[in-house]
Amino acid sequence: MSISQTSGAASGGAVAALDAVKKVATSFSVILTTLLGLLIITFVVGRMVPANPVIAVIGDQADQATYERVHKEMGLDQPLYIQFATYLGNVAQLNFGQSHVTKNPVASDLARVFPATLELATLATIIGAGLGIPLGIISAVRKGTWVDHLARVVGLLGHSTPIFWLGTIVILVFYAKFGLIPGSGRLDVYNEGLVEGPTNSILVDAIIAGEWEVFRDALLHVAAPALILGYAAMAYLSRMSRSFMLEQLRQEYVLTAKAKGLGQRAIVWRHAFRNIRVQLLTIVALAYCGLLDGTVLIETVFAWPGLGQYLTSALFFADMNAILGSVLLIGIISIVINLLSDIAYRFLDPRTR
Repeated sequence: MSISQTSGAASGGAVAALDAVKKVATSFSVILTTLLGLLIITFVVGRMVPANPVIAVIGDQADQATYERVHKEMGLDQPLYIQFATYLGNVAQLNFGQSHVTKNPVASDLARVFPATLELATLATIIGAGLGIPLGIISAVRKGTWVDHLARVVGLLGHSTPIFWLGTIVILVFYAKFGLIPGSGRLDVYNEGLVEGPTNSILVDAIIAGEWEVFRDALLHVAAPALILGYAAMAYLSRMSRSFMLEQLRQEYVLTAKAKGLGQRAIVWRHAFRNIRVQLLTIVALAYCGLLDGTVLIETVFAWPGLGQYLTSALFFADMNAILGSVLLIGIISIVINLLSDIAYRFLDPRTR
């Protein structure tokens, strides 16, 4: 290799490395800007709500001296910019304050309740994606047939049926009437406290501890709410998958492949499906984010001790520390999921690299 070729390769590598650094820096700045915007919004909302955080702590029967003392201890006598700086410092240390309802640090409450929601949303997403994407693709391939009509009706019902109503019907029929599913909560009473692990996810901790009876009990408890949420996700994912696949099947490369004698299965799964993977990843990530912050109703119906039920209780009792901590956690999780999706895009589609 000549000197000019060597120097050209070196300069090309340097340019590629510089571009990579620029992309990482841009992504990092976007994430920081988004987090800062989220912090500003949560802070402003926390100060604008009509609920008085001092009254929420001491009650409405306390005297004026106690009110003023607690008001000062909470830093509410300081200017807003000082309060915001204090808020940023506390959040950086994962200190969201103390819940006025549970009397525990909000961070410890979130560490306790969020794994339950993560467990439920993850199973629901697996069910929704595992059924919805193949159903949508088959519906697109069989467009106009009874299979397509049936898939569209199933999707329409799942998209339009309120999940709280469906959850109530499932409890009334399969639990109260026939006794086919367990009651509310994550475990039966006799299994509670048998498994305590590092993740606070009963399914994972039961596997780690080898407590298979507890695992079976937890799986039975999560099955009904996960299936209901998964059905709702399946309706959305099947509809979008059908639309994506129909668009690809109209492309000229599909007609060319058919003219060359390539089989339908190879055309659909080897060519068309490869071209919609990025789009599918996007809608699955959106569905997952929606399930993580949209399980409030189903958690209330099934008395599932997750983030949705915790946030509902905090809203009912005007527990601002718990509300802001929950909203901030949901925002951070959404940012992380979007970041992971962007990373996955680069592996699935070389054009985005």
